[in-house]
Amino acid sequence: MRYTIPAGVTILKLKYRESGYDTDFTGSFSSSDAFLDTLWTKAARTMYVNMRDNYMDCPTRERAQWWGDVVNQLKEGFYTFDTRSHALGKKAISQLAAWQKSSGALYSPVPSTIWTAELPVQMLASVWSFWTYYLYTGNADAVTVAYPAVKKYLNLWSLDGDGLVNHRAGDWDWEDWGSDIDTRVLENCWYYLALDTAAKLADLSGNNGDASGWRNRRDSIKANFDRVLWNTSRNEYRSPGYTRDTDDRANAFAVVAGLAPASRHRAIAEVLRNHLNASPYMEFYVLEALYLMGAATVAEERMRNRFAAQVADPACHTLWELWTKADGTDNHAWNGGPLYALSAYAAGVRPTEPGWSSYEVIPLTGTLTKINTVVPTVKGDIRFGITRDGTQVTLTLTSPTGTTARVGVPTYRGSSAVIKANGTAVFTGGASTGSLSGLTYEGKDSSYVYFTVRPGNWTFTVTGAGRLDNLALDRPVSSNNSLENSDWGRNRLTDGRLTSVTGAKGYTSNDFPSADISANPVWLEIDLGADTDLDAVRLFPRTDTSAAGGGTAGFPVDFTIQTRADGGTSYTTVRTVTAQPNPNGRVQTYGFRTATARYLRLQATRLGAPASDENTNYRLQLAELTVPTAATTVTANYALENGDWGKTWVLDGTLTSVTGAKGFTSIDFPSADVSATPVWIELDLGADRPIGSVTLHPRTDTGGVGGGSAGFPVDLTIQTRADGGTSYSTVRTVTGQPNPGGAAQTYTLSSATGRYLRLRATRLGAPATDETAKYRLQLAEIRVA
Repeated sequence: MRYTIPAGVTILKLKYRESGYDTDFTGSFSSSDAFLDTLWTKAARTMYVNMRDNYMDCPTRERAQWWGDVVNQLKEGFYTFDTRSHALGKKAISQLAAWQKSSGALYSPVPSTIWTAELPVQMLASVWSFWTYYLYTGNADAVTVAYPAVKKYLNLWSLDGDGLVNHRAGDWDWEDWGSDIDTRVLENCWYYLALDTAAKLADLSGNNGDASGWRNRRDSIKANFDRVLWNTSRNEYRSPGYTRDTDDRANAFAVVAGLAPASRHRAIAEVLRNHLNASPYMEFYVLEALYLMGAATVAEERMRNRFAAQVADPACHTLWELWTKADGTDNHAWNGGPLYALSAYAAGVRPTEPGWSSYEVIPLTGTLTKINTVVPTVKGDIRFGITRDGTQVTLTLTSPTGTTARVGVPTYRGSSAVIKANGTAVFTGGASTGSLSGLTYEGKDSSYVYFTVRPGNWTFTVTGAGRLDNLALDRPVSSNNSLENSDWGRNRLTDGRLTSVTGAKGYTSNDFPSADISANPVWLEIDLGADTDLDAVRLFPRTDTSAAGGGTAGFPVDFTIQTRADGGTSYTTVRTVTAQPNPNGRVQTYGFRTATARYLRLQATRLGAPASDENTNYRLQLAELTVPTAATTVTANYALENGDWGKTWVLDGTLTSVTGAKGFTSIDFPSADVSATPVWIELDLGADRPIGSVTLHPRTDTGGVGGGSAGFPVDLTIQTRADGGTSYSTVRTVTGQPNPGGAAQTYTLSSATGRYLRLRATRLGAPATDETAKYRLQLAEIRVA
C-alpha cells in the first residue's frame, strides 16, 4: 500500500481494519506447551486469511480454490470457526461438481476461465473430503448432490493386473511438493479412500445398486496393498522399482487410509521418526498417522522439529507454504495440520456419527500435562480439559444437548487406578464399580477406561495413574542376584521412593569380595508392560548409609543399559557407561537414542565403593530406578532433530561430535543476536538436587567461521527451577563468552538447587564453516555436577 500525503497534512493515525469471511473464532486450544499453543494459533490465523468468497490457495499470490488445500482447510475449520463457516465448504463442493468436464474429469480451481487442468490425486482427495464434511455437519444434501459427479469421475480410473489402481497422470501429475515421492503407494491410498466414500455416498443418496461395485474395487485395493507394496526386508511401504529415500508421506497415508494393519504400526512409526520428506501439505497426514498409531510423543517431536522456524518467526503470524519461507508464500492454510492434530487427537475430540450426534473424547496427551479446548459443533460447543499431575488426572467435559459422548479416561498404565465421575467412584480394583445416572461403563484397555455419557457437565478424577516422569513406577523387577529382606528387595526399586528409608531402602545385590564382577555381571530388569518409546534412564543412589571413604555406596561404575522389545529374544545395548564417578548422593540421568522396548535391563560389571558398615563387601545398590517418558528428559524451544542431531544426545555420554551422535543443535537464525527469540534447552534431573557446576562441551566435528568452535553461545544464562515450581532462578549469567576453540567450558554455581536446569542463549557464536550464514546453538554434551 502506498499513500501520497499532501504538504501541510499531519497523519494522526493510520490503521487497518481487518475484514474476512463472516465467521468467528469460537474454537480454541491451549496446553502446557507454549510452542504448540503458538503453532495452533498461527494455524488458525492462516485459516482465516485464506477464507473469503471461497477457500483460497493464499491471499497474496492468488486467491484460487485449489482442492488439495480445501481438503485440509475443511478439517481445520471445523475446530476453529463457528458453524457459519460450513457454508463455504458446501459452496466448494457444489462448485467442484458443477464444473465437471464432459469427459468426467474434475478439476480445480473453480470457478476459472484460465485453468481447466486435472490434478488426479487432488480430485481423489476432494471426493474423500465430502464424507468428512457430512460427518462434521450432518448436511446430507450438501454431499449427495455431488454423487453423480463422483460416480462419473471415479469410473475414469481402473485397476491393474495386481488388483491395484492404474496410474492416472491427468494434466498435472502431482502428488506433493518435494522429492522422494512413492507415487504408487500414495495413489492407491487416495483411490481407496475415494472408493470408500463413493460407496457411502451411493447409499446415502439412494443409489444403493452402485455401492457394491465401489466396495468391490475398494476391497481389491485392500486385498492386494500389502502383498504388492509392503517391503518385508526394509520393514516399510515401498513400491517395486522405487529406489529413493523412504517416503514418509506414503507410509503415513497407508495408516490414515486404514490400509496398514496394526502389526505394521511400530515399523511405520520408526519411518516417520527418521524420514522427513513430506511438504507442509502432506505433513498434515504424517501427524494424523502418528496419532492414529498412538505415537503422540513422536508427533509432538515432529511438530517441534518441522515447525520450529515458523513458530520462531516474530514477523509472521501465519504459516508458510513450504518449509523455507522464501520458497513460497508466507500464509498457506494447507500447512495447518498441527491445528487439526492437536484438537482432534491430542485433545481427542472427534465425531463418530454425522452431525456430532455421537462423538468421542480420547485424549492422546503425549508429554502434555494440560490441555483445554473448545470445539464448535452443530450441536453446540464441546468444552474439554485434562490436567495430569503426578499420579492424578482430572478430566472435565461439557457435552451439548443431542449428543452421546464416548470418553476415554486415561490411566497412563497405572497399576491401581481409581476413577470418580462427578464425585462418585465408578472404577476401582480394575473393574467398574457403583453407578451414576447418565453414565455407562464401556470397558477398558491398558491405557484407558471407557464410558459413554449423556449431555451435561462431567468431571472425572483419576488417582493411581502412571507418572509421566516414571514409566517404571510399580512395574515388576527381575534380577539374577538380589538380596530380599525387610529393607531391600527387587520391587522396592520401582516403588516410587527416591531415597533409602527403613523398610524401603531399595534394591541390593548380594555381596562380592571385589568391585570387578565382569566374570559374573549383575543385572536387574524392569518390565514396562508393553513396548514403549524410551530415551533415558535415571538411577537414584542409596542414601541411608555413606560409602567407605565417603560418597555413595554401591553405585555402579561400569555398566550397560539394554532394551528388549515385547516378544524379542535379544537385547540391544543403548548406552555403555565406563568409570562412572561417585555420584555423592545425586540422581544420575543417562540419555540415549530413542529405543522402543518393553524390557529395560541394567547390567553392571564393576561396582562402586562398599558401604561404611561393611567396608569389604561390594554390592550393586540403588534406591530407585525411573524411566521418563520419551522426549521429556531434554526439552528445547527451537530444536532440530535428524540422523545426526537430537536433544537427548547432550546426555548420551559422548563428549565429542561424531556421525550419528553430534549432539544438540537449534534451528538456524539469520544473525547471532537472538535476544528477541532466545533459544533454550532444559534438562530434567529427576529430583531436586544441589547443582555445583555445568560443563558445556562444544561441537567438534566442524569448525566455526574464522576458526574455533561453531555454535557455542556467547551470551547466556543458566537457570534452575524446583520440582513443582513455576518460575526460574538465574544462577549464572555469562556475557561475551570467548570462542572455546573446542575446549569444554565449566561454569561453577553458588548455592544452586533444582530439578530442572535451563541453558538460555541470547547471542550465538560463529556459524559452522559449511553454512556460513546460519547461526545456531550447538553443543556436543552437557554435564551437570
